[in-house]
Amino acid sequence: MTLKPLSNHVIVKPAVQEEVTKSGIVLPDTADKERPEKGEVIAVGPGKIRDNGQLSPMSLKVGNQVVFKKYSPDEIKIDGEDYLILSEDDVVAIIE
Repeated sequence: MTLKPLSNHVIVKPAVQEEVTKSGIVLPDTADKERPEKGEVIAVGPGKIRDNGQLSPMSLKVGNQVVFKKYSPDEIKIDGEDYLILSEDDVVAIIE
């Protein structure tokens, strides 16, 4: 199954964040942790239509590593994989 975002929405694969203690012990990701605020864009919509009817192109592209607002994405699970759907407006930075 593939996801195709509409309008100015993007599909993001959340970054896996492992925590490491000062002594080097890796703490596993658990259900009680909050969702990550970083991820990789895997699909982008065509863009938003402005009031004048013109299409405003997306500034994000597939493969961008992004930082987004913590509580803005909708979470979905497809084929056992977690994905986040969010508006381009909720992406605050591209990691270069």
